[in-house]
Amino acid sequence: MPFNLLVLICLVYVIFLFLVAFVVESRAARGRLGFLRSPVIYTLSLSIYCTAWTFYGAVGYAARSGLEFLTIYLGPTLVFVGWWLVLRKLVRIGRQQRVTSIADLISSRFGKSNLLGVVVTLIAVIAATPYIALQLQSITLSFSVFARNTPEAWLVPGHADIALWVAGGLAVFTILFGTRNLDAKEQHHGIVTAIAVEAVVKLVALLAVGSFVVWGLAGGIGPMIDHIGTAEVPGWTFQSDRWVGLIALSAAAVISLPRMFQVMVVENIDESHLARASWAFPLYLFAMSLFILPIAVIGLERMPEGTNPDMLVLTLPLAEGQGALAMLAFLGGFSSATSMVIVETIALATMISNNLVMPLWLRLRPAAALSGDLRGGVLLTRRLAIAGVLALGFLYYRISGGSAALAAIGLIAFAGMAQFLPAMLGGIFWRGGTKIGALAGLVTGSAIWAYTLFLPSFGVDAVIPAQVFSEGLFGLGWLRPRALFGTEGMDPLVHSVFWSLSLNVIAFTLGSVLTFPDPVERIQGVAFVNAFDREAQAERLGWSHGQAEPEALLSLAQRILGEEALTFFEAQARAQGKEGFLPDLTPEFLAEAERKLAGSVGAATAHAMISQLFGRATVTVEDLMAVANETAQIMEYSAKLEAKQLELTRTARQLREVNDKLTQLSVQKDAFLSQISHELRTPMTSIRAFSEILTEGDLPPGMVADSGRIIHSEAVRLTRLLDDLLDLSVLESGTVQLNLELAHLGRMLDRAVQAASQTRPERSFEIRRDEMAEELHLMTDADRLVQVFINLISNARKYCDADPGLLRIVVRQKAGRVTVDFIDNGKGIPKEAQRLIFEKFARMTDQMRAGGAGLGLAIVREIMVNLGGTISYLPGQKGAAFRVTLPLRLEKPAAKSARAAAL
Repeated sequence: MPFNLLVLICLVYVIFLFLVAFVVESRAARGRLGFLRSPVIYTLSLSIYCTAWTFYGAVGYAARSGLEFLTIYLGPTLVFVGWWLVLRKLVRIGRQQRVTSIADLISSRFGKSNLLGVVVTLIAVIAATPYIALQLQSITLSFSVFARNTPEAWLVPGHADIALWVAGGLAVFTILFGTRNLDAKEQHHGIVTAIAVEAVVKLVALLAVGSFVVWGLAGGIGPMIDHIGTAEVPGWTFQSDRWVGLIALSAAAVISLPRMFQVMVVENIDESHLARASWAFPLYLFAMSLFILPIAVIGLERMPEGTNPDMLVLTLPLAEGQGALAMLAFLGGFSSATSMVIVETIALATMISNNLVMPLWLRLRPAAALSGDLRGGVLLTRRLAIAGVLALGFLYYRISGGSAALAAIGLIAFAGMAQFLPAMLGGIFWRGGTKIGALAGLVTGSAIWAYTLFLPSFGVDAVIPAQVFSEGLFGLGWLRPRALFGTEGMDPLVHSVFWSLSLNVIAFTLGSVLTFPDPVERIQGVAFVNAFDREAQAERLGWSHGQAEPEALLSLAQRILGEEALTFFEAQARAQGKEGFLPDLTPEFLAEAERKLAGSVGAATAHAMISQLFGRATVTVEDLMAVANETAQIMEYSAKLEAKQLELTRTARQLREVNDKLTQLSVQKDAFLSQISHELRTPMTSIRAFSEILTEGDLPPGMVADSGRIIHSEAVRLTRLLDDLLDLSVLESGTVQLNLELAHLGRMLDRAVQAASQTRPERSFEIRRDEMAEELHLMTDADRLVQVFINLISNARKYCDADPGLLRIVVRQKAGRVTVDFIDNGKGIPKEAQRLIFEKFARMTDQMRAGGAGLGLAIVREIMVNLGGTISYLPGQKGAAFRVTLPLRLEKPAAKSARAAAL
């Protein structure tokens, strides 16, 4: 097959994956995931475990070591079948704690320690580097096979250029779909679906090659068994210590690999999907491993001596003239490598951003971190981290020369990632685990792994001198990298895994026993260990809001979460029985807010931000004494009393607020009645006076005409006032008749702007709109909606005190509803007046400063209720800001039901 055709097909395949990811991301943004939320997609995404190692390298592994390749499949199978409850607990904790990465999980469990997050991140990056290099090597070798179209093509020079291009392309794809925006749950639906597609491709490819080998080359199942039975290959001997060690290592890896944690925990959208995956994923692994040994045996028989066994999946079909099958195998290997790199770099970039860069920025520039817009900085950091991680993988590939067997490189990474396991399992099952113990275990285990396995992988004298290999560190024979503590004759991999994990567990246990956890560690320990106990999840973080205001927390959340912050605050306020966007600063709300922020910046950073915002230490001495002396019964009783006290306090506060509001409304009502009396008396007096003049007779024609005009204008004024009162009464009674029609939003706003332009025309006032966003059609009462728009635009022209005045009209559409925001650049409405502006007795300014009876916003509110929508005031916008929300299609008038729902 021509090499240019290979490149073209590869590009078409990549474009196809782009389209899949783009379409799914678009559907997710509109809340229309549908079948994408199925357990099948979740199970297929777990196939990220099957990288180029298990596609190409497993065949090479089988060719060198026989059935030993099965260990990399048996470990995950045992975990998903036998440790299903452990996986379920990890998923439950991830959802409860808004965990965004494996570093976030460990740091959050042990007191939300940023130091632990840094250590885990550094270990993950170092351990993942060889594995990323493995994927680059596999893609490079497969390209080289087609470049020369010979079995020895993997030996051609210049393949580093291919690896560089591949690394660059993967960086672009990952940045485009892994860092498009900040998701509070750090979920990437487009990439997960693309990975599911790749899972199908690589499975079909491997099954196709295997079927061709068994039935096309061997002659059927029986002859294939005979071929396997008569194969005599050096190294096909059973070693029990390696089997046990490799099964344990692969079992640990399926939990502790950042990419597996990403798809299994972070990307999980429904905990019940794990039940399906507990049997479907092992079935997928079985299908992937089914033809590995036949391909290896027939490949060794038919291919010439010296052929790279790692490439038999490709070179065997090519040697037999099966170009199309070889192309399918190439796409399968390409899918295996790219899917791993994409998810791994996303996971590592999230860890680098949340645990390294953001905490450092918070420490060096605390004021800027709390007052600036963090979203752009976080996304830029993650994009640079993706490029940096891929650059490290490419650098390792160049330094190591890409000559090591693929399976050997993969096992090095597995052993490094396994160092997370003691802290993870100890953290979710043992309340006595402490931050010091976890830190000691991680540092000890990773140091032993690096000294005995990772650094020696570069070769003798490359990093560790040859003298150290033969005589030991500092001349101590028991510190030799391959014979630590005098353990001679052990397999190097088993030797490294045994000593690194053993010393890791010992250090973790001793560190935890000899130290006492601080209060936050104990609270987090209870939450993690008792993840399935709902009552144990009641937050007791001891936040004390002191002088802090809800507006400050809302401002911080908006800078991180954007538009989602307003929705979250509004929902929390509604849950507390309050209107608006500012809930009470209860411990429950603060804990939920911290978890929400943790989804974007990590648990440790979110905790530090809120601590700094509130200007106090995380815990107090009283907290420490309470935690140290609590028992299970006291905790339960105290939690119930606290909940009742908070409920009573909230109820009392709400009653005070209602009483204050009624008092203010009473004052406004008196003022309203006085104003109405004045407004009615004035035109009536004028009408009466000029009517009496006309009855005198013998008046000049000019005076008669003037008197008539005055009577007419005063009658119009009186009629307008009575119309407003009647309009409000009809709207409140719910008997209004709506004229539903399909109306264009942009043209309705044009009508409103033109009608409102007569208000203070001499004032310099600018209105900014986005005409593209206004290209919407609504099924609504156009005249009533224009009336709402006119009122809001007129109010902005009247009361915006900026010079020059500016009004921004912002239109958004989401989930079948439209929001129209009217935001000016004035001083806004005082906080104490915001609760009453929609009341019919309320006025935006002093009674003597503006005309009218103060019915405008009250009418607007009632119109929106009848139109199935809402109008609300948005705080924290540096000016007066109103949000109109209404459905795209109002099916039928339902004013009474809409009013009941609004109230």
